[in-house]
Amino acid sequence: MTGSWMNIAGGIEPLDGVELDATLVEKIERAGIGAQPRINFYTPTFKSYATSELAGCGKSAWPAVSITGGECALACDHCKAKILEPMIPARTPEALWRVVNDQIAAGAQGMLLTGGSNRSNEVEYDTYYPVVRRIKNAFPAFKIALHTALVDESIAGRMEDAGIDAAMMDVIGAQDTISQVYHLKRSVADFERSLECLAATSMKVVPHIVIGLHYGRLLGEWEALEIVARHQPSALVLVVVMPFYAPAQRPFITPDARQVGQFFMNARRRLPDMPLLLGCARPPGRVKSEIDSYAVMAGLNGIAHPADGVVELAVRLGRDVRVTPACCSIAVGDEVMALERDSGMRVDLQDLITAERARPRATGKLAGIPIVTG
Repeated sequence: MTGSWMNIAGGIEPLDGVELDATLVEKIERAGIGAQPRINFYTPTFKSYATSELAGCGKSAWPAVSITGGECALACDHCKAKILEPMIPARTPEALWRVVNDQIAAGAQGMLLTGGSNRSNEVEYDTYYPVVRRIKNAFPAFKIALHTALVDESIAGRMEDAGIDAAMMDVIGAQDTISQVYHLKRSVADFERSLECLAATSMKVVPHIVIGLHYGRLLGEWEALEIVARHQPSALVLVVVMPFYAPAQRPFITPDARQVGQFFMNARRRLPDMPLLLGCARPPGRVKSEIDSYAVMAGLNGIAHPADGVVELAVRLGRDVRVTPACCSIAVGDEVMALERDSGMRVDLQDLITAERARPRATGKLAGIPIVTG
């Protein structure tokens, strides 16, 4: 690696026109936090995806299943329950058993199990725990990641007893965001208590921080980061708000990429030994390229659905780059398990990108980059 990081990024053709903040890039470079040796890139599960470097895959390996179908009592301003609509519905325990059997027959390795919340931000899984236990007994290798919402000690224990592999929840650090965006009469302390209860179990615990959740502005993210630091979960997933369904009377702005990059740097400094992962959700277009570039520079350990040119950037910055073209998504927690083993395909640093970028996009492999199995 030679030259400043700004010069390196500027020499990558797919990143041409991406406006990185030189002061922030220099600050990150001097801090040395981007020296994390390894980075995993994941193709997404829930959307069709391809760039010149990576090709997407089907939905069968990690399906998303909702016990409420598309219904949610909260209808938060950033989501309006729309995220649930494309998921596979399983409105009864018997339906969940049938869905899982069908998905395993189709090649599924695990699933995200979720559902809409009640008005207290609780997903009512009570009648589903016995069938989850039945699934784990019948198919012990089948991984189940659960969106928990808010829990107490008893509920966390039931999830653990049922055999849940990975527990996921959003951590919100601002009361105004809880009240105004989520329309919820709960406190920041309730979110911290839920994380504390989950972290006391044997489950992998993977909280999420949604950057820009307060109508596109950063507000409680730093307090959320402190909450995560106090309870030391298995990993932290960072996503950037995508308010496609926001109400017209309370619109969201697109979060500022520089502020997002600054938060990446803060998170890496605050959690130097914890896997930090950038999930699929973030705004599209040039801002995504900027966000992803900052994520690589700040030393995040994994990125789902990377923007074009970002894999090359990671290689040119000296990261040990691995690519997992199989269907494992940040959203379902499989990446946490993958980070514990020597998974993915390793990008060969000897022969990087040739001058033939103008050729047709490749499918199913890295375009122009030799790869070896790790």
